[in-house]
Amino acid sequence: MEAELQALLEQAESGKDAIETRPQLADFKAGFVGPNGSLTAASRSIGKLPKEEKPAFGKKINLTKQALEAIFKAIEERLEAAELAAKLGPPIDPTLPHPDALPGTEHPLTQTRDRIIQIFRKIGFTVEEGPELETEFYCFDALNTPASHPARDMQDTYFLPEDFQLSGEKKREHESYILRPHTSAVQIRTMTKRKPPVRILSPGRCFRRDTVDATHSANFHQVEGLYVDSDVTVRDLKALLDYFVKELFGSDAKTRFRPSFFPFTEPSFEMDVQTSNLKKLSGKWIEIMGCGMVDPNVFGHVGYDPEEVSGYAFGMGIERITMILHGVDDIRHFYQNDLRFLQQFQST
Repeated sequence: MEAELQALLEQAESGKDAIETRPQLADFKAGFVGPNGSLTAASRSIGKLPKEEKPAFGKKINLTKQALEAIFKAIEERLEAAELAAKLGPPIDPTLPHPDALPGTEHPLTQTRDRIIQIFRKIGFTVEEGPELETEFYCFDALNTPASHPARDMQDTYFLPEDFQLSGEKKREHESYILRPHTSAVQIRTMTKRKPPVRILSPGRCFRRDTVDATHSANFHQVEGLYVDSDVTVRDLKALLDYFVKELFGSDAKTRFRPSFFPFTEPSFEMDVQTSNLKKLSGKWIEIMGCGMVDPNVFGHVGYDPEEVSGYAFGMGIERITMILHGVDDIRHFYQNDLRFLQQFQST
């Protein structure tokens, strides 16, 4: 009987390399451990043995079965590897160019930012950028924001340790570095370096300690505008923003100013837009930005004479504009890198 079991193992070892498909493997296994298999038949013969020989023979049956299962498993792993290799195809040389040469596309926020810049560039605005790591002076003090203002609270703004010092930057005594909560700081930096007239856009990334939800993010993007010259009035601001929304939303777009408050503008407004070109929001008034005339105190911080110049400023969230334009209902989609979402904005 032991010779029969040994013969079974030798038969399995000699036949395993001929198995090339899963059906062949199934037939191969059935020939040993199936209902009519040779090992199954040997197991049935245990009843014919003397009582004292049964335990030893049963043990050998189990060892033979384990050895056969190891052979079956090795064959299955070989077949799986062959199937995977067939799916993957020939080896890939990563140094070669991609055969499909699929075009990429810009992120929807980048597309919106560039569209806004394009609109304002047509009427003489230039782009200015500044650091994302700022001082309190540029973000708050020079913008007429008092020390008691809620925006300067640790719960709203990301503050760096007081002993932090940025190379090449001077900070005032008892002043902290912060992650900028808006791009208005770029306007201050520009005015401290340039005489009027000034006509700039300042797009960029901002940071606030907001709880992330469908409409809020701790990291977001803004684009702000500033125009300073002699005899600039609210009428000029209204005319500019009327032009902007018609270019962005369509010729039937209308604007509406509502009184508001910002420390750096006086008077200040929230601006709404109404247009029939937005599917879900057609005919509704939608708030899209804040704006106003630059507060004379701001001019005092940058060396401008408020008796000689005046100006307006405005700012909008790029995420909000993109959500309105494309009907996106959750700001988090923009940061999740989900190609199913991003490929909807494929530029042609």
